[in-house]
Amino acid sequence: MPKMVEELLHQFLDLWWGCDTSVPLLGPTYTPRQKLAAEKRLGREIDALVNKLESLPRTNSNRQAVQERIIASAGEIAKTTFGLEDRHLEAIRSYGFLDVLTAFAQMARLFDPAVDFESIYQASRNAWSMNIMQLFMGLPMQLTPSIFAYSMLYPYTDNYLDDPAIPEETKLAFNQRFRSRLEGETVIPVNAYEEKIYNLVGMVEGQFERTLYPQVYESLLAIHRAQWSSLSLIRRDASPYEVDVLALSFEKGGSSVLADGYLISGTLTPEQRELMFHYGAFTQLMDDLEDVQQDRQNGILTVFSQTAGRWPLDAVTNRTFHFGAGLLERLNAIEGDNLAPLKDTFKRAIMPLLIISVGSLGRFYTRGYRRGLEVHLPFHYSFLEEQRKKLNRRNLSLVKMSELLLDSIPAAVH
Repeated sequence: MPKMVEELLHQFLDLWWGCDTSVPLLGPTYTPRQKLAAEKRLGREIDALVNKLESLPRTNSNRQAVQERIIASAGEIAKTTFGLEDRHLEAIRSYGFLDVLTAFAQMARLFDPAVDFESIYQASRNAWSMNIMQLFMGLPMQLTPSIFAYSMLYPYTDNYLDDPAIPEETKLAFNQRFRSRLEGETVIPVNAYEEKIYNLVGMVEGQFERTLYPQVYESLLAIHRAQWSSLSLIRRDASPYEVDVLALSFEKGGSSVLADGYLISGTLTPEQRELMFHYGAFTQLMDDLEDVQQDRQNGILTVFSQTAGRWPLDAVTNRTFHFGAGLLERLNAIEGDNLAPLKDTFKRAIMPLLIISVGSLGRFYTRGYRRGLEVHLPFHYSFLEEQRKKLNRRNLSLVKMSELLLDSIPAAVH
């Protein structure tokens, strides 16, 4: 597994450096008149969604009807923002994403009654990613014990290891015990937090017998190594010659989704390994761009936080666009029943999401670059900022809205 990860890492580092730094083809453009019309529509749709979320009825029978209206509102927002059609929304609902999210929240609350919804939301994002990979691998979408365990495992350990208040020697001791547990050894947890982590490993062992599926556990050790190595990214103001930031980021993101794949099916083909690693490296880039301001404040090095404030992010963002276009080509080549709407949704949504991130980070880009990207969105950046402020005033975030949506589902466990 270490050799496999090293080969994949070099393959996708080479792909990154081979990507152009010019502005890529980003799809259709929108006139000011078209933008104003879309903004009026989206403003009404967001207000309708927020009002429904803030006025949920108390009885389960009424809540179920409201849930349908909430989902319909969210669908209209997706159609306006990404140009999705009814066929995309119908396919997405048929895949069962909401059912999986509901089941995940139930399992999380049963596993740890004290868990907060922000942790559930963080973990459920990985579960959804694994569900998507199930579909691309031709497997039925379902919440398996390993998907639940792995999705909960790394928010627990990531949050612990990323906490600057915890001494490094404490993290090192935990890391050594955790590695021994991943290797199959019996380890006595030193606290209730560690006990939860080891119980999650036990869920994986209950699904994949170690001697029959050794690569499942090798992949877990690979992300463990990458996670520990990434601690060197917590170095404020390090020069680009001190830390190989890109390699560490790709190793962490790629290894994480590679482990997703093994925990889904137990084994992977070479083509599936490449897909997982590419997907993981790209989504790591997307997360790092979105978090660039917070990472700069916390002294966490990424290709974006290390560049921002010193040089414009234009070129490195263009390279990210091209790197993502390569992933879309890889996904589009996969054949399978009922995959066309999913592939088309990816194609329509991924680039706009990156463009939206650029809009919220204006001071790190040249004015001309932002203007050039803005024409490919159906909204002005200023309008999106107004909507963010409006939601903040009403104390609504994606996490909070997801929590309210789940609370509207009668089957949810409290």
